[in-house]
Formats: sequence, structure tokens, C-alpha cells
Amino acid sequence: MPQVYVAAGSNVEPERHLALAAAELERAFGSVQFSPWYRNKAVGFEGADFINFVVGFETERPVREVLAQLHAIEAQCGRPRNAPKWAPRTMDLDILLFGDRVCDEPGLKLPRPDLLRRPYMLGPLADIAPRLEHPTAGATIGELWERFDRSAHRLVRTEPSFTSRRFDRRPPQESGR
Repeated sequence: MPQVYVAAGSNVEPERHLALAAAELERAFGSVQFSPWYRNKAVGFEGADFINFVVGFETERPVREVLAQLHAIEAQCGRPRNAPKWAPRTMDLDILLFGDRVCDEPGLKLPRPDLLRRPYMLGPLADIAPRLEHPTAGATIGELWERFDRSAHRLVRTEPSFTSRRFDRRPPQESGR
């Protein structure tokens, strides 16, 4: 059964929308693993800071069905399908990895190309799957994160203001990510 990793991010009422997305991801996919949450500046446009995490789960569902479920969760969080790419978001859910699948199809590129360029995707993924081999990069996620230049886009670990068994409750710290 493939292990799937999905990046989640929001900069419009992010705690509320991320909590809703987390609950829906858990409902839709069962046993899920969440990374810590990270705050970072918007990329590609001026806007409020984003909060991001990565979630991992196993599924027997086909990739297009998983993608449709993620789009439904985005819609539950108030994101229209035709939302502009570089703009504020109530919710953004992106498949980073789907097992070791490699594809370049309309609407689906795996592994997600941004994964190796975006610290808010790679850093949280390294938190929950550091020994996972990237399907095309020839290194583990942890190794890729260690080599990543973090100076241009810092991540700051943050804690949700609500209590949940879903999320790691270690004290927040600045990570230089």
C-alpha cells in the first residue's frame, strides 16, 4: 500500500482552516501522521504569513481519487477550484509523494517538483519521514533537508492554539528553517 505525503497550508484564518483540514484528512484516510506546524512568509505574492504542515498516510485508493478527496477538503475550507495560484488561500493541499510513483500528467506531477525547492514542504516532510528515499533525487528526505539552503526562507515552528491529539505538543522553537 503506497505511503502518501501531502502538504497543507493556509494564510486565511490558518488555524481554523488547518484544524478543519486535519480533521477531514483523518476522517478520509484513517490513521495519519502530522508534522509540526510552521509559520513562514508568503511566497510569490504579498500577503499574510502562511502556516503549513505535512501529513502522511497509507492508502489503497488510486492517486486521482486521493486528489479528488483533497480538492473536496479544500472546498470545505472555502477554496474555490479556480482560485488564482499566487494569492491568499484558505487551504492548499498538495500531494508531495505517492509511494515511489513518478508521473507527469495534466494536473498531476509526482514527485511534486516544488518539494525540493520549498522549505515549507521539505522541512515538515523531513520531520516525519527523514529516512524516506525520494523517488528521483537519489537521497533521503533527511539528506535533502540537511543540504537545503534555508537562509532565504525561514520557517518558525508554531503551535496551534487549540489542543488536539493529532499534533506534536513540544514547545515551539525557532528552527532557522
